[in-house]
Amino acid sequence: MENDEVQKVIRELLLKMGVDNPDVSVSELAGHTLFTVATKDSGALIGPGGETLSAINHVVRKIFEKEGETPKFVVDVNGYHARHIKMLEHQARMLAERARMFKYDVEMSPMSSYDRLIVHASLADLPGIATESHGEGKVRHVVIKYLGDAETAAPAADA
Repeated sequence: MENDEVQKVIRELLLKMGVDNPDVSVSELAGHTLFTVATKDSGALIGPGGETLSAINHVVRKIFEKEGETPKFVVDVNGYHARHIKMLEHQARMLAERARMFKYDVEMSPMSSYDRLIVHASLADLPGIATESHGEGKVRHVVIKYLGDAETAAPAADA
């Protein structure tokens, strides 16, 4: 899958949705390729709570999905996803520091599988901290686990 192909599909989809002259740029963020759309119609493309943007992401990913393999890219509009990712990473790191400082596990609010993936990835390199997803369906959330000092945490983090 080439970035040029993805950009072309995104442009075509947006044109069919009535967006005039969509500009799509490519960058990397949180281990994913980010296709950012610059447009004046951002409110309509993002939708309430990001629902429309989520649907656009779903459609574009389905077009490039291969058997059993989900493409690792995100369609963004005017930096909406980039800000969301940075906010999640910041929140996860703050809660991890709280877990380390008070030596207890911290439960985050329920979130989407994509948001949980961002949290897991952002805390993967922290010594003495591990993450697990708990719950089912809409109440599935991340638990940031305090493992103790780095020497005792290393074997547990690999498990």
